[in-house]
Amino acid sequence: MSVEDIKLVLKGIFEPAGFEVYPFKIGWYNKNVLKIFKFDLPEDTIAFIIISTPCMFEKALIPFVCREQCTGAKDPIDECVGHYFSEAKEAFPSHDILAIQDFEMHPGTRRAKVLVQTAGHVAGAAYYYQRADIKEDPWKEKQRIYGVSMHPEFGGWFALRGVLIFKDLQDPDLPFIPSKDVLDTDEKKINVLEKFNGNWKDWTYRDVVEPKERYSEMQKNYFATQPNQRKEIIEAMRKSLDHNDQCDH
Repeated sequence: MSVEDIKLVLKGIFEPAGFEVYPFKIGWYNKNVLKIFKFDLPEDTIAFIIISTPCMFEKALIPFVCREQCTGAKDPIDECVGHYFSEAKEAFPSHDILAIQDFEMHPGTRRAKVLVQTAGHVAGAAYYYQRADIKEDPWKEKQRIYGVSMHPEFGGWFALRGVLIFKDLQDPDLPFIPSKDVLDTDEKKINVLEKFNGNWKDWTYRDVVEPKERYSEMQKNYFATQPNQRKEIIEAMRKSLDHNDQCDH
């Protein structure tokens, strides 16, 4: 199968559930990360970054938590994304696929298995704004400034959920599509970096790009609640929904 054929199959799995799929080459990723984060794979190896859009909450998570097997899940969103990753792997039984979710760490370390913001950037999915993008840096030399990704259509109202690496698939001709730089001045870039680093729980940094869709109030309430307190919200979601319309049977 070609990269385009695989992309179409993946879109068929992920898009109805509120996700987007973007292909990239491992070589593009490796050129943008430190040695400890590089993948020991040929540079033309094909991978896909999976991102969730605002409607994923209603289209994927709510139906998932309605299922009996989701009861007691440590993190329902991670479980939900993992479900779709497994479905994607099952769709390609002849391929050697490495699926890595955004939260995964190397055993015994706090080192991420994949830097999803970099993957999203090289795949053309979302621009990863970092301190190095600023021509006139306003911060103190030793001040830590974390980068933040912006989607051209959703602004900050999205999430990078992980990658699917097709270890046995290479394509030297995959065209590179750069991420769209939606913040065209230093002032705008500084603004979003300061908002994100000052208080990432403040939703306003997500609106530096006018989004075509934002998280629903239920979704914002869910993410604003501590993970160990979300069980009550999940139970309320189950009770408030009409299972005939929202839940898979």
